[in-house]
Amino acid sequence: MGIANYFSKDEDKRTQFIFNLIAPAYSILDKGTFNDFKIMAELLDDHYSLKGKSVLDVGSGTGSWISALNQHGLSQAVGADFSEKMIRQARQKHPEIEFYHQHGENLSAFDDNSFDVVTATFVLHGMKKEKRARVLNEMKRVARHRVIIHDFYNNRQFIVQLLEFLERSDYVYFQKHFKEEIKSFFTKTEIIKGENGNALYMGYIG
Repeated sequence: MGIANYFSKDEDKRTQFIFNLIAPAYSILDKGTFNDFKIMAELLDDHYSLKGKSVLDVGSGTGSWISALNQHGLSQAVGADFSEKMIRQARQKHPEIEFYHQHGENLSAFDDNSFDVVTATFVLHGMKKEKRARVLNEMKRVARHRVIIHDFYNNRQFIVQLLEFLERSDYVYFQKHFKEEIKSFFTKTEIIKGENGNALYMGYIG
C-alpha cells in the first residue's frame, strides 16, 4: 500500500497503511508492553478463569495479548488482524497460535458462538463510534460467554499518543463515552481497572 493511502478519506486504507508500515518496529514495541499485558492477563484470570477457554483476539497485531492470555491454559488461542504484515510477524513469533487475516467488522472465517471469549486490546479507541459498533456486533456474534475489551481508561504514554495522532484516533470520545456505549450491547457489563490507566471492559452474553 502506497503513502497515498495515509491521506485517503477511507479510514480502513489509512489505518492499514499505518499498521503495515510500523509492523517491523511493532514487535520491538511489544517487548516493552508485554509485561503490562501479562499483568492485565493475570488480572483477567483472577476475575474470570481462562483455563480451558477458547479465545479469539480481534486486532491481534503481532500477537502479544493473545500470547499473554495463552499462558493461562487456553484450550484454543486464535488471533485475527487486517494487516497482512502484522499477521506475518505474529505467525513468526507465536507459531503455537492460529492467526487469520480478517477484518474486525467482518469475521467471516468464524461461525456464530465459536469462542468462549472474544477480546480486543487497544483497538476500539482508534475507531469512530459507528465502526466500533460494527466490530462489537461481530465480536458478540462469535462469542459464547464474554466479550472483553482491553483498552485505555485514562492515561496514555507518549508513544501511544503519537500513534493515535497518526491514526487520527477517536480516543477522546472513546474515553468519555465507551462505558455507556458497551452497555448498549450487553445485558450486563463490568469494568476492571488495571495499572497504567488501562481497564478491562467486560460484556456478558446470556
